[in-house]
Amino acid sequence: MAHDRIIYKVVRAYYEDGLTQQEIGNKYGLSRIKVSRMLSRALEDKIVQININAPTEKYHNLEHKLETKYGIEEVVVVDTGTDEQDEVIASIGRAAAGYLNANLQGNEIIGLTWGRTLLNMVNALNVDHFPELQVVQMLGGLGEPEAGQHGADLTRRLAEKLSTKPRLIHAPGIVRSRDFCQELIDDLQVSKTLNLAARADIALVGLGLFRPGSSTFLSDHILSEKDQILLESWKVMGDISLRFFDDQGRFVTTEIDDRIVGLNIDQLQKIPRIIGVAGGKDKYPVIRAALKGKLIHVLITDQNTAEKLAK
Repeated sequence: MAHDRIIYKVVRAYYEDGLTQQEIGNKYGLSRIKVSRMLSRALEDKIVQININAPTEKYHNLEHKLETKYGIEEVVVVDTGTDEQDEVIASIGRAAAGYLNANLQGNEIIGLTWGRTLLNMVNALNVDHFPELQVVQMLGGLGEPEAGQHGADLTRRLAEKLSTKPRLIHAPGIVRSRDFCQELIDDLQVSKTLNLAARADIALVGLGLFRPGSSTFLSDHILSEKDQILLESWKVMGDISLRFFDDQGRFVTTEIDDRIVGLNIDQLQKIPRIIGVAGGKDKYPVIRAALKGKLIHVLITDQNTAEKLAK
């Protein structure tokens, strides 16, 4: 009876409380292997019975249409139930968290940028135990350091959720001169972090829209007025990790690139799985440009944006 009681406690902690096997072991003084065996025993003895609900087919055809139209590996369409921007971003973030939780193997290198949608993803992510996973910042800090969407804070919190250690870039994302940027990149800690980011298996990126009112315009810490005028002259549509592209998804090279502390365009394009997490009515043109240029491999977006892209 005592053995059954501890199995029941382990099952409740795992399936209802969302604790990892390691956390359960620590709580009850058990090895992780012992916890794993108890969970298997619970399934065999039907203490736990799992019902698998087939996913809704509501957007299956729409996802397939976008994958075929744009030649992208995978599209995940989210039913937000509203056009309200904050809720759309929150819904996309939750979907991205579920996608990541379901697809992680536990030994990957994950690169991360910054932004509100990624903040919502990190907030919604289930706690897991992947000590061999490596979570790395792909671009130096942008915006206010205390902001939750700041790249360093997002990287640190994502690593905490997955029970591993973060690799951070202790430098701003864009600086005043090419020489100063090179000094930062030559720093041992920064160069090691960027080298690790360049070997990422997965990159989680927001798609930044380049226009007045967007994040890159609102913060004095990102683009100067001179930078904005230069990028406008190149008809820039948006950016991935502060690497700017036009409405056809072609990267635009300017002197600004020499002042960015982060992965360069060539390094970005070599990452095998770039997951673009973006949506809302304002983001349609930049998402479309990224798809046309095949800048991402996976898109997670809302149903209204997806339907517009399909047309």
